[in-house]
Formats: sequence, C-alpha cells, structure tokens
Amino acid sequence: MRIAVVGLGHIGLPLAVQYASRGHDVLGVDVADWIVDAINRGESPHRDEQALIDRVPKLVAEGRLRATTWREPEGVREAEVVVVIVPVVVDADRQIDFKPIDAATRDIAANLGDGALVVYETTLPVGTTRDRFGPMLAAGSGRQLDRDFYLAFSPERVLVGRVFLDLQRYPKIVGGTSDESTRRAVEFYRAVLDEGTEVMRVANAETAEMVKLAETTYRDVNIAYANELARFADRNGIDVIEVIGAANSQPYSHIHQPGVGVGGHCIPVYPHFLFNDDPELRIPPLAREINEGMGAFTVDIIEDRVGSLDGQPVVVLGVAYRGDVKEDAFSSAFRLRDELLAAGARVYGHDPYFDADHLRSLGFEPYEPGSDEPMRVAVLQAAHDAYRTLDPASIAGLKLFVDGRNALDREPFERAGVTYVGIGR
Repeated sequence: MRIAVVGLGHIGLPLAVQYASRGHDVLGVDVADWIVDAINRGESPHRDEQALIDRVPKLVAEGRLRATTWREPEGVREAEVVVVIVPVVVDADRQIDFKPIDAATRDIAANLGDGALVVYETTLPVGTTRDRFGPMLAAGSGRQLDRDFYLAFSPERVLVGRVFLDLQRYPKIVGGTSDESTRRAVEFYRAVLDEGTEVMRVANAETAEMVKLAETTYRDVNIAYANELARFADRNGIDVIEVIGAANSQPYSHIHQPGVGVGGHCIPVYPHFLFNDDPELRIPPLAREINEGMGAFTVDIIEDRVGSLDGQPVVVLGVAYRGDVKEDAFSSAFRLRDELLAAGARVYGHDPYFDADHLRSLGFEPYEPGSDEPMRVAVLQAAHDAYRTLDPASIAGLKLFVDGRNALDREPFERAGVTYVGIGR
C-alpha cells in the first residue's frame, strides 16, 4: 500500500515508521526542511523513543520510508491513503487556530489521487472532518466526497516517548463520513497496525471526534477535582496523597493526582474544542479555570511560608510540560512563571532537557544546581528522573522547596533544614 503521512512531528513520524514497518511504502510530508533532510539521511529528527531512532535508518535504507516537502508533492498523488497529523492548537485568547491544518488540507486537495482515503488523526472539534475538511478537499481536488475520495477521522491516542507501545495496547477508534469511508479506514488500520490491535468502528466521524474530546476532557476534569481536594486538604491539615491512595482502593474511584498545573499538547487545549462554542457545557470550563489557577495557588503557598517575594529569587525545576519529555507545549511552568513575576519574584529556571538559550527564550533566567547563586525557593514543576535524587544542598540558600508534583521524599529536605511542602500535603 502507498501511504502519505502529512506532519512528521513527534507523533506523525512514529506513525509513518509504524506503517513502513508493516511493509508499506510511506512518504512523509512536512513543511520543515530540517525534518525532511534528516529522515532522508536515514536519521530520526526526534529522539523521544529508541525504537524510532533504531527503525528510521533501516526503513530509509530499504526504500520503505522517505520524506518530502510540499515543494515536491508528486508522491502524494500516488498515495492510496493520506493520514493527516498536523497540530491544531489554541492561541493566546484560547481560540482555535486552524491555519496550519487548513494549509495542509489545501495542499492535499491539490494532490489528491482518485479513490484515495484521507484520514485525520489530529484532534478536532466535532463536525470538523465532515463540515470543514470535506468541502475543502472536494473543492480543491474537483472530486466528490464518498464517490471519488473517502474521508474518516481516527484520533491519535498515544503519548510522546511511547507511541509504538500505545499503538499496540489502545483500541484504534475509526469513524468515517459514510459507511464506505468507515469500512475503508477500518481496513487500512487493520493493515498497518500490529496483529492483535483492536480496531473499533464507531457510527461516524463526529462520534470518533467526540471520543477523543471526551477522554481528554475527562482527564482535565479529574485533575481539577484532585486539585480541589488538594486545596481542601491544605486548609485542613490533611495529606491529600494519603486520601487519594485510600480512596482509589475502592474499584469505582479513579482520582488522578493534583499538581502545580496541567500542560501539554492535549489537556490544556482540547477541552476548548468542546466548550468554546457551546455555553451549555458547564463542568469542562470550570475544570480549566481550576487547573489554570494552580500557579496562583502555588505562589500563595510560597508567600504563606516566606512572606513577600518582591525581589526574591525563585527557581522553577523542570520547564517541560511533563517529566522526562523534551517538550514545553502549553507547560504549566509558564503560568507559574507569570504568577511569580506578578508577585515580584526573580524567576530562574532549570531543565536537563533544555539549554540556557532556550530557557531565556521562555522567560527564565538559567540556573544550574551546584552554583553559588542563592535561591530562596525552589518549585518542582516537571518530575524528571534527574530530580529524584536532588540534593537540597545543591541549591544554595534554599529555605523552601515546593514539590509541585508530590514526587520527591520530604526527609532529605527536612534533614537539611529546608521546609518541604507538597500540593495538598
């Protein structure tokens, strides 16, 4: 089968590698020359997953995988299936930004072969596949939907760094704009995923779109509830981690963990796809408000214990959106940074995955544990493994350590005379 994957980011490239590993001829398309050039040299431009790093050279050498930009799109016209994984995010005003995926869709339409199947894996608002991209593809290609080309939605359900594992263990949700589109998409995924992977057909593309929004927003709501419990526990001198652990011993309780905030490509973004244009939804926007407020809550914790932060140095440990990923998309470190600055603090940052220039570009003064520069307060924002054995003495002048992920043992800090505070502990 000839397959084109449009968008070769941290998820798109593993998808292309998965398909090629199953014996199909895969053309990856991206707007970034450096990504395309690296792949064609037989190198993975992303270093998130060892299987990805190992497979790219072999597949390129075998001729199963190659990459191109839209300047040379001829191979797309030969593709029997086009999979689209171009990001859709929200802007600073939390409005949905379709510009990159609209541009990709127009390019696909201009190069769409007769009878091709187009599948969107990018998370989308309900109705987008049929009502936005269907007409766009039809107009740009001169072909009729569900006669000359076919269209479906199948949400990606994977995490960066473990894409191949997640592809194996989570059912693939598939819904098309017609029964025939759905049938073709189901058959496609059965051909490209590992044997034994469940392909779950749902009624239509709208159902598949809502599945992704439902599961992502559930996590946001669950975390917001955990954060509310943490704030209640903080007011009442209770350890919320003990509470959640005991509560989850009952099989109907699945409470997530509280924290300094929620970041990443998904959870801070996709709930907006549900509620931005639907005022009848009440819980998801409230959950977003609660989770966005955890940066301010963390600053309150600090000021309650050390007083005014005006002119005081505070270091944020971990700028990535979660532990052990080299990604900072919508990281809660940014909300924490802004709240600290508003309180008058001098804000420093450290992250083993980012260099000093990158930290400066994100508004953090770089800091290195072990330096002589004193930090009165440190906040663990991303629970990287590198911080698990953090020596409190490596942060000069440290008086308060706020474990924003409740990930570290308090005893080393207390032995060192440093006040340790968790979220809801």
